[in-house]
Amino acid sequence: MEILFAFVIGTLTASGVYLILRARTFPVVVGLTMLSYAVNLFLFATGRLVTAGQPIIGSAKSYTDPLPQALVLTAIVIGFAMTAFVVVLALRSRADTGDDHVDGQKEAFWPEPGAKPAPEETR
Repeated sequence: MEILFAFVIGTLTASGVYLILRARTFPVVVGLTMLSYAVNLFLFATGRLVTAGQPIIGSAKSYTDPLPQALVLTAIVIGFAMTAFVVVLALRSRADTGDDHVDGQKEAFWPEPGAKPAPEETR
């Protein structure tokens, strides 16, 4: 079970980092969300993966640490607020620049070989 749990955390982390490095806002938001899920699972795993363990010391032979569970609940609320803020920020950036690139610049246009370049606009 621990191997599967570690694999899921690693996959979420790798996917989140890959999506954060994209140049569009929606993949960045999804990547941040995946990273927060990975961190939540990691925090939850620090409390030991015990089946049928109670979070009260002394009432059972094996117990589960309640602190990581409280940290995960707090992190879920903070992650939701952060995601909402980033979505609003991305919508505002889209409205101001007319594009959804993270850096606000449009992608470079690479014409096919032998094609005429487009005339430049004058302002």
